[in-house]
Amino acid sequence: MNHKKILVIGGGTGTYTILSGLKKYPLDLSVIVTMMDNGGSNRIIRDEFGLLPTSDLRQCMIALSEEKPKDLLRKLFTYRYSSGVGISGMTFGNLYMAALTDIYGSQELAIEKTCEFLDVKGKILPVTFDSTNLVAVYDNGREVLGEHAIDEPDEESSTHKIVGLYVLPKAKANKKATGELKKVDMIVLGPGDLYTSILPNIVIDGIKEAISTSSAKVVFVLNLMTKYGQTQNFKASDYLKEAEKYLGKNIIDCVIVNSGKFTEKALEWYANTGAKPVEDDLKNLKGIKVVRGDFVDKNIYVKSKADKLTRSLIRHDSDKLAKVVVSLL
Repeated sequence: MNHKKILVIGGGTGTYTILSGLKKYPLDLSVIVTMMDNGGSNRIIRDEFGLLPTSDLRQCMIALSEEKPKDLLRKLFTYRYSSGVGISGMTFGNLYMAALTDIYGSQELAIEKTCEFLDVKGKILPVTFDSTNLVAVYDNGREVLGEHAIDEPDEESSTHKIVGLYVLPKAKANKKATGELKKVDMIVLGPGDLYTSILPNIVIDGIKEAISTSSAKVVFVLNLMTKYGQTQNFKASDYLKEAEKYLGKNIIDCVIVNSGKFTEKALEWYANTGAKPVEDDLKNLKGIKVVRGDFVDKNIYVKSKADKLTRSLIRHDSDKLAKVVVSLL
């Protein structure tokens, strides 16, 4: 019997989380990954190696890896160097893929070979192979270039709302990605940062059109928390409104919203970063099913000391999220 096909669109820890859960089901999985990151180790990959960023790809590979012995290669590919001139903060996985690109003369082939090495269950598809940068337009007319500058905003950007998003220079979608969108039974958007993980995929030429013409059910997983400098004070309806702004109306079939509670420790930490739980204000939606439930992982995430970027402290529970997504099939 043919397995149902689910495709996830995103990048970062949110995509890692949902893929980790979905991998446990008899599904044909694929993921379209954003390729605009220019912060942390990706800055070195882009500026010094002249390659497309690989951190989001690496996380997807680790999530879908079936390698044995258990966890050995996963730990190696997530290992982040904490010392060494020029290498501190870099991950082994990113350096491995950079070396393979040099060996094979093709980053696309290097990605395929890394997936083979890790025994990845599913297809990992970069949204584009064109070198491009994310640009955010704010309500004061200011434009900010670079995913990292959008993700870690300066004081001026943090006080204004993002009203537009595009890439510079323009980039064409990976044909394998658009082709896969037409074959699947379900397309899952998120979870992940709205303006730096999910929507960057949608603004690549060809992706929106492929989604709108696909017969797949489209599911939007809302974030647990708002994001400082991007979605502060956003309610659930604001996330949906922004998604429809870029995707178009009558595309999203279902929205998954968390109704679970958070620990006081987590809420205190987020309050200090200007973030708060996303308020569920979705009512009387026409043609869109709303699924509510406790999807909060009770574990508190602790990042590596060598990791210089801000990371989410709390995340979706991968098993709970995967269970509800599969039930929608």
